[in-house]
Amino acid sequence: MNSEPAINPPARQPAVPYAAAGRAAGNQAAGPEPPARRGRLRRVARGLAIWLVIAVAVLTAASLIFNAATSGRASRPAGLMYIRAGNVRTRYRTWGTSGRAVVLIPGAFETADTFARLGAQLGTDHRVFALDLTGTGYSQPVAPFTVAHFAAQVLGLARALHLTGRDAPVLVGHSSGAAVAGLAALQGGTRIAGVMFLDGDALPLNAPSFLHDLVIEPYRTTLLRIGLGMDWVVRAIYDSQCGPRCPALTHAGVEVWRRPLQQPGAENALWSMLSTGIPSLTAGQLGRLRASPVPKSVVFGADDPQYSKAAPRQVAARIGAPPPTLVPGRHLTMIAAPRQVAAAIRALCGRAGAVR
Repeated sequence: MNSEPAINPPARQPAVPYAAAGRAAGNQAAGPEPPARRGRLRRVARGLAIWLVIAVAVLTAASLIFNAATSGRASRPAGLMYIRAGNVRTRYRTWGTSGRAVVLIPGAFETADTFARLGAQLGTDHRVFALDLTGTGYSQPVAPFTVAHFAAQVLGLARALHLTGRDAPVLVGHSSGAAVAGLAALQGGTRIAGVMFLDGDALPLNAPSFLHDLVIEPYRTTLLRIGLGMDWVVRAIYDSQCGPRCPALTHAGVEVWRRPLQQPGAENALWSMLSTGIPSLTAGQLGRLRASPVPKSVVFGADDPQYSKAAPRQVAARIGAPPPTLVPGRHLTMIAAPRQVAAAIRALCGRAGAVR
């Protein structure tokens, strides 16, 4: 009896989890990205790039046109006084006719006019002088716009005004002007009777060096001019730095701050200073100032938003000054508290007279 040949059952395949099988099936179904979809993505990217180029071109053209239309410089106020200080034709102001000479040195974006309230207060018993540093205000803009050049201008002013010998001046540097006062005191030696850091520490700003490259020409000029053209922008900055103790800015007051930045050469000087950094002293220079016998003083606003509460004492220790004097106000104490600042300057002048 013939029997049927045996048929072996098919080999059992290993079980595949349902989810894994589904993914595999999905991947096989999707396959490579369709050419049509890739083409659409390329067209969208190309379109966005074109629109970006167009937008940049339009903004650049608008910026250039605006800069050309606003290239006129503001006129100078009448009656300004000038003197040759070193290699700079220097604008300056004076208050008082007798007493110890005091030279007031402005900080960034400031001029001699910033000291009007303090000068009037101190000028009752002192000879007070304030200058516009080169590149800011109405003095002749002469590069380089560095702390060394500013200090040379201050010493040149003292020589030109015959503030020498028994008439050697006390220097008061506000904000970044503190570094200028400190370096002038170091270089002037016995030609300087005393030095005060007013709302300033003479240290460089703690900001990344690349920040000045973030806004380039012509856009930075456009932004500066637009900001300066708006009274409310100038008032907002003034209010934030001066505080409620300061008189409100009228339109004429706004002009006192705005017009100096609209003088010939002011913008180029500003960009140069942003590139090189604000006036500051090195650790070595601060050490030499600390060791110097020149009388020193430190005065800060009690509510200065630019510095920590510990900063005034740190500054005083750094330059070898007595404990600091705190006066009411924020960063513009010569406006917020002219009477208290004048009293601190008188005290320094008294110590300077005793030393000499």
